[in-house]
Amino acid sequence: MGSYIEVNDTLQITRGQGFPEQLKYEEHVKKPFKAEYFKDVVFEFKNKPGIRIFHRPPVRNFLVENIDGKWLYWGQIHITEVEHDYVNGTTSGKFKIIYINTPEEMKTAFDLIDRNPDTNYLAS
Repeated sequence: MGSYIEVNDTLQITRGQGFPEQLKYEEHVKKPFKAEYFKDVVFEFKNKPGIRIFHRPPVRNFLVENIDGKWLYWGQIHITEVEHDYVNGTTSGKFKIIYINTPEEMKTAFDLIDRNPDTNYLAS
């Protein structure tokens, strides 16, 4: 008998799961955020469905906001802690932002990394 564990390079979460409230796309377009603004901030995510393993620092993970099933690629993070709830089959943890994409990079990131037209938040 075996177990299923998913290895991820992307933390794709909703606001309800802990996507940073400070990051709002409309504000970012007007005045882009920089990772330095969040240098010492540790963010938490919770109850991500599935038991997942993420890359350890210094290897980056991508930070993606899930907005009603559409994905917005915000930048790169380091996962600093992970907790698995084996009873409920969820993953929670902590992360630090190491890079925030510019609004222009957000537009191209999806095409470079993902390419699933059904989940592209910035599709026209």
